[in-house]
Amino acid sequence: MQKMLIADDNRQIVSVLSEYAKKDGFEVTCAYDGGEALDIAEAVSFDMILLDVMMPGMDGFAICKAIRKASNVPIIMITARGEDFERIMGLDNGADDYIVKPFSPGEVMARVRAVLRRLGDGGKVFNFGGLTVSLEKYTVHIDGQPISLTKKETELLYTLGTNKDKVFSRDKLLDGLWGYDYLGDARTVDTHIKRLRAKLSALPHPGWEIVTVWGAGYKFDTSGAGGGA
Repeated sequence: MQKMLIADDNRQIVSVLSEYAKKDGFEVTCAYDGGEALDIAEAVSFDMILLDVMMPGMDGFAICKAIRKASNVPIIMITARGEDFERIMGLDNGADDYIVKPFSPGEVMARVRAVLRRLGDGGKVFNFGGLTVSLEKYTVHIDGQPISLTKKETELLYTLGTNKDKVFSRDKLLDGLWGYDYLGDARTVDTHIKRLRAKLSALPHPGWEIVTVWGAGYKFDTSGAGGGA
């Protein structure tokens, strides 16, 4: 049985989500403040975490960032506020999706299933031109040297790399990696691409590059010519 942690200081929300999760076959653990949520997340191996942003003790962003230091467990952030910068902050801290209150419990469980489907192909390894990307270990190496990437940056690199020279629009990347086609923003993709390129530039990789195809999107270019901005 898959295990889910639901962390929210609103006990009514936790109760309703817990019932829906149990109906979907999850074994549910509940937490009502930030410190408790982090302690439980570090002590138990979960298959999914639903994490409220605004909680006493420690906010959801800090909890997510702390969890990501040791685990790649899928995390869906829940908040009463829906500003773009908050969604981007949650995703940058390692969240896999973001839901804004008010919501229906059925929608939450649909998002849970979608995230688990997207992440269900872990264990794959991509190799090209000295680059090795592992979705099982979430590690990236260039010519054997490790590159420290976030979970989402690794997934982005893997998606582009395994579709060499194929152009992906921002919307396609949002939909495929975030499941975010109606809440997402192109700036989310642009921000991740910019940070990914900066980290990859620490080591030479003349045989490939992530390039911008103006007016279309991004691609993993194998011409060896590099380019893009």
